[in-house]
Amino acid sequence: MKLSRTSLLAGVVGLMGMPAEAAEGPGERKAGSGEAVRICTPYGKGFFTIPGTETCLRLSGRARFEYAFQNAYSRNSAGDISGYQSRARLNFDARTQTDHGTLRGFTRLDVGSRTGFATMHAGALNRVGNAFPATGIDGFGRVQQQMSLDKAFIQFSGLTAGRASSFFDFYAHDFEFIVASMGSDVPSTNLVAYTASPAKGISATFSVEDPSFRQTAVYASQTLRPLVPSLDGGPALKPVAPLFVGYGADGTPTGVGFVDVAERNRLPDLVGVLRTDGAWGSAQGSVALHEVSPGFLGGDAFRGTHRGAPVDLANARDVGRAPSAYGWAVQGGVKVNLPALAPGDTLYLQGAYGAGAGLYTGLPAYVGPYAQAATAIQGAPFQQFLADAVLNPLTNRFELSTSFSATAALLHYWTPSVRSAVFGSYGRMNFAPGSRAAQGAHFGLTGTGPGTPGTRFFEVSQVLRDSYRFLVGANLIWSPVKEFDIGVEAIYTRYGVQRGRVLDLSRYPSQTAAYVNDPANPVATIASVDAVQIRARVQRDF
Repeated sequence: MKLSRTSLLAGVVGLMGMPAEAAEGPGERKAGSGEAVRICTPYGKGFFTIPGTETCLRLSGRARFEYAFQNAYSRNSAGDISGYQSRARLNFDARTQTDHGTLRGFTRLDVGSRTGFATMHAGALNRVGNAFPATGIDGFGRVQQQMSLDKAFIQFSGLTAGRASSFFDFYAHDFEFIVASMGSDVPSTNLVAYTASPAKGISATFSVEDPSFRQTAVYASQTLRPLVPSLDGGPALKPVAPLFVGYGADGTPTGVGFVDVAERNRLPDLVGVLRTDGAWGSAQGSVALHEVSPGFLGGDAFRGTHRGAPVDLANARDVGRAPSAYGWAVQGGVKVNLPALAPGDTLYLQGAYGAGAGLYTGLPAYVGPYAQAATAIQGAPFQQFLADAVLNPLTNRFELSTSFSATAALLHYWTPSVRSAVFGSYGRMNFAPGSRAAQGAHFGLTGTGPGTPGTRFFEVSQVLRDSYRFLVGANLIWSPVKEFDIGVEAIYTRYGVQRGRVLDLSRYPSQTAAYVNDPANPVATIASVDAVQIRARVQRDF
């Protein structure tokens, strides 16, 4: 017990840079015992030996508070304009020197309490199981508790295995509070990778990564609750996309079934990286391969709210599982150190392009990762569709969407204790030519999708419209003492359709297909949405 208490106290004192002997109580240290805590110097500040071993350990962490304001921009919004979060982080970094190099194990635990509007309580964390929402009347959709294993990886002789940041990433919102710019940023995924360094400052990495944290939903026009309980014992919503499985005598599609298009985990994502680092900065090129794999035609296809001609022996055709499609992405970035301006000044430039891989280009990151359509603004006039792929109901084949993003960020130190960053980003999402019209082919049977091609409703529907997003932001941070930040950040963002206009559902939510297709009725349309968010932060690292 005394040894345990001594070790703990010595570790804490060691982190503060004091001699290890100061952690020991009177009479608790025995000369020549060899069990005293020692400071480790090879790995930097804060490391101390675990008594009885040759392993060096560093304990560190973070405490953070944030307040944010974002106008609702709509008369029919949820009404939340404030957001709050308090977060805690604890890091354990253990290293042992061996004949083959350093053996490292790193673990990070993140917990938090997040409340307020959508981009503050982050529904994406619910969808990937990193948080859970409140269920009370006043708290549902605006109160969230976060508990996640952010990191847990092992590194040894070029090998990295465990839960870590994706190797594809480069500039990953390094200078930002709100995580608003575009570009790949997956800080927690499961992977195994090998990094080789053929020359000084040059490295090449091949990484096999968990696809679960890169899946942006395939477009689903409906959801249903299957009759068979899910694995957790209760009914779960299933995203489904229509598929023509029957035809009339004249060849007209009539029978409609529904495919479960939730992406499956079949093949891992394959990532390759080439990087160079020097006194001037860094440069990195990344490539990735990502499988888009669906489920089968649902046996409960005509249950719930779905409509369509039932499949029978007279009109059914044998439809197997849609073949997988293979998405891909490339990203290039450069980081330039600018000591001539001020020590610590840094410029990032980065661009990415992909097909069927939206989270690799980062376009969905702020508006709604892991969702096929979303908006960060309460009561917004329309949603931005972000699906990785669309299932063609005539061919039973996936058609991949493409996305592009470009980001720039500059960090400048006005004084050693005052710094600020400015950043900007632009991205586009395009669906495969003809995919929107193919989805409209079943509108008369299902009543879902973009509308019947050629109608007025089809021209102004928000569903599967090619879109763009643009943002600029800046922050100012004061560090009165080392590892203590007080700062404020503001961003302006706009998203809109690339061509034409869409229905303004914030003004007139009841603009249905029947209403819009009547030429006697006026309609309200809009082409883009603007929003401003301001966030303040107080943070202590230790």
